[in-house]
Amino acid sequence: MTIKHLRSKLLWLTAGLPMMAAAQTLTLDACQQQAADHYPLTRRYGLIARTTAVALADIGTAWLPQVNAYAQATVQDKVVELPDALTATMRQGGLTMEGLNRGQYKVGVDVSQTLYDGGSIARSREIARRQGDVATAQNEVSLYAVRKRVNELYFGVLLTDELLRLNTDRCELLRANERQVESMLKGGVAMECDYHALKAERLTAEQAATELKSQRQQLLRQLAILTGTAVEAVVRPPMIEPETTGCNRPELRLADARLLLTDAEEKALQSGLLPRVNIFASGYYGYPGYNMYGDMLRHRPSLNGMVGIRISWNISGLYTRKTDKARLQLQRASAENERETFLLNNRIEQLAEEEETARYRQLLDADDAIIELRGKVRRSYESKLRHGIIETTSLLQEINKENGARTARSTHEVQLLKSLYDRKYTMGQ
Repeated sequence: MTIKHLRSKLLWLTAGLPMMAAAQTLTLDACQQQAADHYPLTRRYGLIARTTAVALADIGTAWLPQVNAYAQATVQDKVVELPDALTATMRQGGLTMEGLNRGQYKVGVDVSQTLYDGGSIARSREIARRQGDVATAQNEVSLYAVRKRVNELYFGVLLTDELLRLNTDRCELLRANERQVESMLKGGVAMECDYHALKAERLTAEQAATELKSQRQQLLRQLAILTGTAVEAVVRPPMIEPETTGCNRPELRLADARLLLTDAEEKALQSGLLPRVNIFASGYYGYPGYNMYGDMLRHRPSLNGMVGIRISWNISGLYTRKTDKARLQLQRASAENERETFLLNNRIEQLAEEEETARYRQLLDADDAIIELRGKVRRSYESKLRHGIIETTSLLQEINKENGARTARSTHEVQLLKSLYDRKYTMGQ
């Protein structure tokens, strides 16, 4: 075996180790946490944070001096010249001044520093932060839905475990009666068809167990994909009553984040109408300079510079101020409408789940009594079968009825437990 093949085989073997080592029995809270940590949307929080940081850093550069370097060369059809009468007079005095050259050039730098911007930069930073908050809240809403999927799979495994346990009890009961009838058959007090009927029913129950195990394995694999951990089994969570008041869903935080973003944009609208103050410095090397009369005589490049303070006031925002405020009002109304709609739908969902919880409680109250009665009837029929009073089919019917009652009770119990945790999910607890 070559080194390359050996390395490939070792990598293949070690790739499965984390999954095999991670196989474990998980609680519902552990599944929820691992699913949240493993789900790809979790990594988006870091991307949002870095995007916001980059945006804030970019906005912060507006306070730094703004530098503009340039170079230009021009040929003009007209340049500054002295009047002809003045030129003639100067020539009489022996002084020749032809005017500026038509070819002009310069290389320069302009530097500007903002002193007061009306709060525009601060408002831009606040908007960037609020936009990051909105993106984070949106991601939280998407990630919160993963909890619902985990609940469905988790309680599906719990229910399958209960059905497997009850099916095992049924198989043992059928096997015990099968042995009893086999003994009676040897003693000549039972018919062979009775023995075959019990055995066929036991094999059918074992076949159902195979289907349940396959279903359980499928649910565990889906749960493993969500959590990133090979799940071996799950633990029945405690029967905890959810709080009856309040709602702490991420959808509400998303609505709040959108309202805060609208407030920040409205403040930026105000600051956009205020004047700006900055200082500046400008310098260049070229021809002509600021001293044009001197350049008419010398015709050579020179260094030139100036410093000053500038006040500017852009009032064009007044043209769109009315429509901008209307847009922000609609944006705020939309966020508030989304909040009201969600709260209404959430309250309807809570009421439906409360009714569901109450229904399962009522069903459970009757389940125990039904199981007890079915057990008494089944034991009575077993006694009658031993004495040859009834046929095996009658006993099988009672065994199936008792098993059905026990299955119904376990199903109602898991459904009650699931309804409690669904209510916790609906209320954001």
